[in-house]
This record gives sequence, structure tokens and C-alpha cells, in this order.
Amino acid sequence: MATTPRRIAKFDTTSIVEVPHSRNGKHHDLIGFILSDLENLKPGMAMKVPLKDLKSTKEKIRSALNRATMKNKISVATASDAGFLYIWKTDEK
Repeated sequence: MATTPRRIAKFDTTSIVEVPHSRNGKHHDLIGFILSDLENLKPGMAMKVPLKDLKSTKEKIRSALNRATMKNKISVATASDAGFLYIWKTDEK
């Protein structure tokens, strides 16, 4: 009976324990700071984030913020003008 030669693997292997199970996108740190500040935000107040300090567009930051707040079940609203992105908590759940 003829044996087939074993194929040499092209890729390395690793234990599943070593594999990262979460994704830290490029906005991870900024969104983390925003969520942290939102926890201490008083009712009736809004955060005022300077657009010039963002390393991305306000649309991309809003999108990342939306994903994070939905995941954490935090209801927020946003608005912007020429210089700032405003973020505040809403009462909706």
C-alpha cells in the first residue's frame, strides 16, 4: 500500500489561549476616554470635544462611539459645529 507524502504546513500554529479575542480599533483609546468621562457627566451637561484634536473624521468617531455605547447599553446623543463634537447622555434606555 502506497503512502501519500505529508504536506508541509505553510503557516505557524499557536495555542488558542494566545489568540486575542477582542478587537481594539484605531479609535479604541479615544472612545475609552469618552466613555469614562460620560460616566461622570452631570445631567444637563455635554462633553465638548475639539474637532482639531481628533485624528479621524467626526463621522468615524461618531460611528465608533455608537458601536461602543450600544455594546455598553448607554444612550447618548451627539451634535457638532465647525469646531466641536458635543456628546451627552440621554434618558432613553
